[in-house]
Amino acid sequence: EMQNMMNAIFKGTFLNRYRDVIPEIRATCMEEIGSWIKTYPDAFLNDSYLKYIGWMLYDKQAEVRLKCLLGLQGIYSRKELVSRMDLFTSRFKDRIVSMPLDKDHEVAVQAMKLLMLMSQNCEDVLSAEDCETLYQFVYTTHRPLAVAAGEFLYKRLLSHDGDEVQPKGGGKFGASTDQLKRLIRFFLESELHKHVAYLIDSLWDWAGKLLKDWECMTTLLLK
Repeated sequence: EMQNMMNAIFKGTFLNRYRDVIPEIRATCMEEIGSWIKTYPDAFLNDSYLKYIGWMLYDKQAEVRLKCLLGLQGIYSRKELVSRMDLFTSRFKDRIVSMPLDKDHEVAVQAMKLLMLMSQNCEDVLSAEDCETLYQFVYTTHRPLAVAAGEFLYKRLLSHDGDEVQPKGGGKFGASTDQLKRLIRFFLESELHKHVAYLIDSLWDWAGKLLKDWECMTTLLLK
């Protein structure tokens, strides 16, 4: 009976209002469909419902796009749901990858956070080209976006499974050496040498300990 009621609400209200002329109503529709999918995945986690969120990622109003991204974060954060998102992911991944360029700052930040979740929970969903594009956002002047990109860069490029914090006295044999080499290589290859301060600031929350490993840095400089 509950399922029938929810289907009636979906058909009678959502389908008539998700493209409403009032953006607040469209945003509310996206917020609620995202909540329904996350709460009742057996009934709603399929392309018949997900497609509406995908379509509205293109909405002209930032608040609507934002609600779509937040709803998707709630879904992609749960590994048990991600395996059922393959069709949606293949259809709308390119749109999501483009959204850190959104003119609205909060939309851009939440898009980067969603991409971090997708990277963690969807195997090989992002191509090397996608990642190279997203890494460059560490150099943006909008700090919240740069920090979100810093997390993406750190977890994708610098922090690998099995990396451990280098014990004191570990010298050049510690994991920190490899991480610093990867970071230096990224910086040199990005060819934005005047913007090193942006790179360090974006990584500070995630790699602060690495960036203060003076012993490791000294060892590298003396090699």
